[in-house]
Amino acid sequence: MEQFLQVGVISSTHGIRGEVKVFPTTDDPSRFKKLKKVLLDTGRERLELNVLSVRFFKQFVIVKFREFDNINDVEQYRGKSLLVPRGNAVKLEKDEYYIADLIDMDVYTDEGRFGVLKDVMQTGANEVYIIDSDEHGEVLVPAIRQCILDVDVENNRMKIQLMEGLV
Repeated sequence: MEQFLQVGVISSTHGIRGEVKVFPTTDDPSRFKKLKKVLLDTGRERLELNVLSVRFFKQFVIVKFREFDNINDVEQYRGKSLLVPRGNAVKLEKDEYYIADLIDMDVYTDEGRFGVLKDVMQTGANEVYIIDSDEHGEVLVPAIRQCILDVDVENNRMKIQLMEGLV
Protein backbone atom coordinates (compact mmCIF):
# COMPACT_ATOMS: atom_id res chain seq x y z
CA MET A 1 0.00 0.00 0.00
CA GLU A 2 1.12 3.49 -0.79
CA GLN A 3 2.08 5.54 2.28
CA PHE A 4 1.39 8.84 0.50
CA LEU A 5 -1.58 9.70 -1.71
CA GLN A 6 -1.64 12.30 -4.45
CA VAL A 7 -4.15 15.12 -3.98
CA GLY A 8 -3.08 17.31 -6.88
CA VAL A 9 -0.53 18.27 -9.51
CA ILE A 10 0.94 21.76 -9.91
CA SER A 11 -0.11 22.80 -13.40
CA SER A 12 1.34 26.33 -13.50
CA THR A 13 2.17 29.44 -11.56
CA HIS A 14 -0.51 32.00 -10.75
CA GLY A 15 0.55 35.61 -10.49
CA ILE A 16 3.96 36.75 -9.32
CA ARG A 17 3.68 36.21 -5.56
CA GLY A 18 4.38 32.45 -5.55
CA GLU A 19 0.86 31.07 -5.89
CA VAL A 20 0.32 27.93 -7.96
CA LYS A 21 -2.57 26.48 -9.94
CA VAL A 22 -3.16 22.93 -8.82
CA PHE A 23 -5.15 20.39 -10.80
CA PRO A 24 -6.89 18.38 -8.06
CA THR A 25 -6.62 14.59 -8.31
CA THR A 26 -8.93 14.02 -5.38
CA ASP A 27 -12.67 13.38 -5.62
CA ASP A 28 -13.34 16.36 -3.37
CA PRO A 29 -11.28 19.47 -4.24
CA SER A 30 -12.82 21.32 -1.27
CA ARG A 31 -10.58 19.16 0.95
CA PHE A 32 -7.78 21.61 0.11
CA LYS A 33 -9.44 24.08 2.51
CA LYS A 34 -8.66 21.70 5.40
CA LEU A 35 -5.05 20.98 4.43
CA LYS A 36 -2.39 22.56 6.61
CA LYS A 37 0.61 20.79 5.04
CA VAL A 38 1.39 18.83 1.88
CA LEU A 39 4.46 17.11 0.50
CA LEU A 40 5.83 18.30 -2.83
CA ASP A 41 7.36 15.40 -4.75
CA THR A 42 10.20 17.00 -6.71
CA GLY A 43 11.36 13.69 -8.17
CA ARG A 44 14.51 13.75 -6.03
CA GLU A 45 13.00 14.54 -2.65
CA ARG A 46 9.77 15.36 -0.86
CA LEU A 47 9.49 18.87 0.53
CA GLU A 48 7.02 19.63 3.31
CA LEU A 49 5.03 22.76 2.45
CA ASN A 50 2.73 24.80 4.69
CA VAL A 51 -0.55 25.87 3.08
CA LEU A 52 -1.28 29.56 3.71
CA SER A 53 -4.35 30.07 1.53
CA VAL A 54 -6.62 28.22 -0.86
CA ARG A 55 -9.16 29.49 -3.38
CA PHE A 56 -10.86 28.01 -6.39
CA PHE A 57 -10.74 29.04 -10.05
CA LYS A 58 -12.64 26.96 -12.63
CA GLN A 59 -11.38 23.38 -12.28
CA PHE A 60 -8.19 24.48 -10.47
CA VAL A 61 -7.25 25.16 -6.87
CA ILE A 62 -5.06 28.23 -6.34
CA VAL A 63 -2.70 27.53 -3.45
CA LYS A 64 -0.25 29.80 -1.65
CA PHE A 65 2.53 28.11 0.32
CA ARG A 66 4.46 29.80 3.13
CA GLU A 67 7.76 28.64 1.59
CA PHE A 68 7.35 30.47 -1.74
CA ASP A 69 7.12 34.24 -2.15
CA ASN A 70 7.57 34.80 -5.86
CA ILE A 71 7.03 33.21 -9.24
CA ASN A 72 10.71 32.24 -9.57
CA ASP A 73 10.50 30.05 -6.45
CA VAL A 74 7.68 27.87 -7.80
CA GLU A 75 8.20 27.84 -11.57
CA GLN A 76 10.47 24.80 -11.38
CA TYR A 77 7.72 22.67 -9.79
CA ARG A 78 5.29 22.59 -12.73
CA GLY A 79 3.97 19.08 -13.23
CA LYS A 80 5.04 17.95 -9.76
CA SER A 81 2.71 16.06 -7.42
CA LEU A 82 1.32 17.21 -4.10
CA LEU A 83 0.96 14.36 -1.61
CA VAL A 84 -0.57 13.77 1.80
CA PRO A 85 0.27 10.97 4.23
CA ARG A 86 -2.28 8.15 4.19
CA GLY A 87 -3.31 9.11 7.74
CA ASN A 88 -4.43 12.56 6.49
CA ALA A 89 -6.35 11.20 3.52
CA VAL A 90 -10.12 11.44 3.23
CA LYS A 91 -11.81 8.54 5.02
CA LEU A 92 -13.34 5.98 2.69
CA GLU A 93 -16.84 4.58 2.77
CA LYS A 94 -17.57 0.86 2.43
CA ASP A 95 -16.53 -0.48 -1.00
CA GLU A 96 -14.45 2.64 -1.76
CA TYR A 97 -10.72 2.42 -2.49
CA TYR A 98 -7.85 4.76 -3.17
CA ILE A 99 -6.86 4.54 -6.83
CA ALA A 100 -3.20 4.28 -5.78
CA ASP A 101 -4.06 1.02 -3.99
CA LEU A 102 -5.76 -0.43 -7.08
CA ILE A 103 -2.99 0.26 -9.61
CA ASP A 104 -0.91 -2.88 -10.32
CA MET A 105 -3.41 -5.09 -8.49
CA ASP A 106 -3.62 -8.70 -9.72
CA VAL A 107 -7.04 -9.45 -11.23
CA TYR A 108 -8.67 -12.90 -11.19
CA THR A 109 -11.81 -14.53 -12.57
CA ASP A 110 -13.27 -17.94 -11.65
CA GLU A 111 -10.96 -19.42 -14.31
CA GLY A 112 -7.80 -18.02 -12.67
CA ARG A 113 -5.46 -15.08 -13.20
CA PHE A 114 -6.87 -12.60 -15.72
CA GLY A 115 -4.32 -9.77 -15.66
CA VAL A 116 -3.19 -6.58 -13.88
CA LEU A 117 -5.18 -3.41 -13.25
CA LYS A 118 -3.18 -0.65 -14.97
CA ASP A 119 -5.36 2.45 -14.64
CA VAL A 120 -8.71 3.80 -13.52
CA MET A 121 -10.79 5.93 -15.89
CA GLN A 122 -13.25 8.24 -14.20
CA THR A 123 -16.47 8.64 -16.13
CA GLY A 124 -19.72 10.32 -15.16
CA ALA A 125 -21.65 7.22 -14.16
CA ASN A 126 -18.97 4.97 -12.67
CA GLU A 127 -15.26 4.32 -12.82
CA VAL A 128 -13.85 1.96 -15.43
CA TYR A 129 -10.89 -0.28 -14.62
CA ILE A 130 -8.31 -0.68 -17.37
CA ILE A 131 -6.93 -4.18 -17.06
CA ASP A 132 -3.92 -5.46 -18.97
CA SER A 133 -5.13 -9.01 -19.63
CA ASP A 134 -2.67 -11.84 -20.20
CA GLU A 135 -4.87 -13.26 -22.95
CA HIS A 136 -7.03 -10.41 -24.30
CA GLY A 137 -4.78 -7.32 -24.15
CA GLU A 138 -6.38 -4.17 -22.70
CA VAL A 139 -9.85 -4.81 -21.29
CA LEU A 140 -12.18 -2.13 -19.89
CA VAL A 141 -14.27 -3.32 -16.96
CA PRO A 142 -16.92 -1.10 -15.35
CA ALA A 143 -16.51 -0.74 -11.58
CA ILE A 144 -20.01 -1.97 -10.76
CA ARG A 145 -21.19 -4.68 -8.36
CA GLN A 146 -22.03 -7.07 -11.19
CA CYS A 147 -18.39 -7.05 -12.38
CA ILE A 148 -16.26 -6.38 -9.30
CA LEU A 149 -16.87 -9.24 -6.90
CA ASP A 150 -14.10 -8.69 -4.36
CA VAL A 151 -11.23 -6.27 -3.71
CA ASP A 152 -8.53 -7.35 -1.26
CA VAL A 153 -6.13 -4.42 -0.89
CA GLU A 154 -4.01 -6.21 1.73
CA ASN A 155 -3.25 -9.12 -0.63
CA ASN A 156 -3.25 -7.00 -3.82
CA ARG A 157 -6.02 -9.09 -5.42
CA MET A 158 -9.28 -8.33 -7.18
CA LYS A 159 -11.86 -10.86 -8.28
CA ILE A 160 -14.06 -9.93 -11.24
CA GLN A 161 -16.83 -11.42 -13.32
CA LEU A 162 -16.69 -10.52 -16.99
CA MET A 163 -20.04 -9.50 -18.40
CA GLU A 164 -20.90 -10.67 -21.89
CA GLY A 165 -19.25 -8.53 -24.55
CA LEU A 166 -16.36 -7.16 -22.45
CA VAL A 167 -13.75 -9.37 -24.17
